[in-house]
Amino acid sequence: MPETLQTYRKWLLPISYLYGMGVRIRNLLFDLNILKSKSYDLPIICVGNLAVGGTGKTPHIEQIIRILQKEGLHIAMLSRGYKRKTSGFVIANADSTAHDIGDEPYQMLRKFSDITIAVDAHRRHGIEQLLKQQSPKIDVILLDDAYQHRYVKAGMNILLTDYNHLFTDDLLLPAGNLREPIVEKERAHIVIVSKCPANTKPIDFNITGKKLNLYPYQRLFFSGIRYGDLQPLYPQQAAPRQLSSLSRDEQILLLTGIANAESMVNQLNSLSPTVQHLAYPDHYSYKKKDIQLVEQTFRKMSGEKKIIITTEKDAARLVGKTQMAEALQPYVYVLPIEPEILQNQTEIFNHQIISYVRTNKRNC
Repeated sequence: MPETLQTYRKWLLPISYLYGMGVRIRNLLFDLNILKSKSYDLPIICVGNLAVGGTGKTPHIEQIIRILQKEGLHIAMLSRGYKRKTSGFVIANADSTAHDIGDEPYQMLRKFSDITIAVDAHRRHGIEQLLKQQSPKIDVILLDDAYQHRYVKAGMNILLTDYNHLFTDDLLLPAGNLREPIVEKERAHIVIVSKCPANTKPIDFNITGKKLNLYPYQRLFFSGIRYGDLQPLYPQQAAPRQLSSLSRDEQILLLTGIANAESMVNQLNSLSPTVQHLAYPDHYSYKKKDIQLVEQTFRKMSGEKKIIITTEKDAARLVGKTQMAEALQPYVYVLPIEPEILQNQTEIFNHQIISYVRTNKRNC
């Protein structure tokens, strides 16, 4: 960590201490049942983290959706819909946009048109609205980024932490990125260390497991990132490409507005030595001037072999926004990602999810 950043964080530690006191008091009120957590008569799986952003919640939720779809279940995904322009409870439909429901729910809507996707800042209200749905009747609800939303008592809490930024190595806000003290890991049933490098060795898994110091009732999994084929952002202008088709002499302009693009940058650098990265804040809403900068940067890149690559999350925000110049549209691709459970633990992980849902299926 740079010395200036260490000094900056040092000065913020007193504020982190006060923030931590507030969080601890709030959690104690829930633990003592002074503030009430509500349970529901159907399986509810919460996927979240202790830190702010960047652990891969959305791809892991998508993975759980795929697992449960194979069981023939009617799935609902409930999110707060961060940075959406609407309010209250909204169920997504074919006409919904990222402005209506938020970029991550919209990303899932584009992939999973056969599940119910809803947004509500008040998760209890959102769940109660979903329970009223009769066609189809919901079998299981997935809560996105609701680990801190203790007014709902999820039957299964899945806690994610980035391999390169473990919560055990972090500090509370604002000196660090933690929203809750490390001890609150105890509420998790499953902990997933995400974004593990491809060359992670068995000893590294063991060291990480010891650092996390989980309880006997908690299951630990490690996941890496599997990259899919490149998909055109404008399907009418280009065809999909295999990621391996990128050549060493092909220049890449990477456009991201996510919390942590490190893994994607490393992946693309392994394929091409020339990667220019235009990085924006997480959930960034692109403006006309940003699109113009992308176009200008791309045109300045030398050579005939060049491509613009963005993330699925960014694609959700770019669709319907200011269009890129038509001449550039054939060069704009989306790089999909999926998590991959490592150490031959995929079937065990799938069984954990399916077993919980079957055991706690809805009774009415």
